[in-house]
Amino acid sequence: MWTRVWSARTSYLFIAPFMLCFIAFIVLPVLAAIALSFTYYNAIEPPRLIGWSNFQYLISQDFLFLKYALPNTFKFAIIVGPGGYAAAFILAWLISLLGPRLRKWVALAMYTPSLTIGIAMTIIWLPMLSGDRIGYLNSFLLERGLIDVPKLWVTDPLLLMDSMIAVTLWSSMGIGFLAMLAGILNVDPILYEAGRIDGIRSRLQEVWYITIPSMKPQMLFGAVMAIVTTFKTGAIGVELSGKNPTPEYAGHLIVNHIQDYGFIRFEMGYAAAISVFLLLLMYGSNKLSWRLFGSREDS
Repeated sequence: MWTRVWSARTSYLFIAPFMLCFIAFIVLPVLAAIALSFTYYNAIEPPRLIGWSNFQYLISQDFLFLKYALPNTFKFAIIVGPGGYAAAFILAWLISLLGPRLRKWVALAMYTPSLTIGIAMTIIWLPMLSGDRIGYLNSFLLERGLIDVPKLWVTDPLLLMDSMIAVTLWSSMGIGFLAMLAGILNVDPILYEAGRIDGIRSRLQEVWYITIPSMKPQMLFGAVMAIVTTFKTGAIGVELSGKNPTPEYAGHLIVNHIQDYGFIRFEMGYAAAISVFLLLLMYGSNKLSWRLFGSREDS
């Protein structure tokens, strides 16, 4: 074994910078979070071991987590995750039907919102969703008689989650969308010709029987990115409503709960326990993605 390692020493030298960064910024923080999740730690006193108490409190007594953070996160993730994933694939497929020159600019237009969400939040979404009569959306709906009074899109607890979902879906065409577009464009045209000979007669059949099976790695990558992006989202509700916590906790997600206990209450041990719970949730979702799009050897 060591002979093989020594013979490939040059290769290990090249991957050493990445591995050092991965260990320093991913592996060690995760291990530290797992260790702290079993302690009481307030960032002032040394951590004190308390066993499973943080997890027991989380799943049985934390009212905010059980009533708001967990249900809100599942609602947000179930709509934004699959919704953004499906939208990314459909848009990538439609763009792939365009000519090369037009395709480049349309793909750029779809990808740009994921890079400029901070600017777009200030310039587009906050004025659009303003709760007064001069808000773009309220003004449009009032002029056409679709509503009688202005809607409080980002401060009404009944509307805040819908606004969060709409803004997140708009900005969800990120790196996963580009991966899907690349996967579709790299499907061998000969497969489509063979499919027509074998009886495929519609675009939908081509997508189902040829395109998707031929780009499973890109589909898997897009699914993983959609899961990670969805579950790590937390600031969107606070940015839209301008309140922390959000009105009546309507936009309170698990990430907001972590920030609340970690950076406001300084209960670092309990915040670490919530982080570990979120990590396990993301791991389970990623395993489901591997089952759907991974090869048999991978799963």
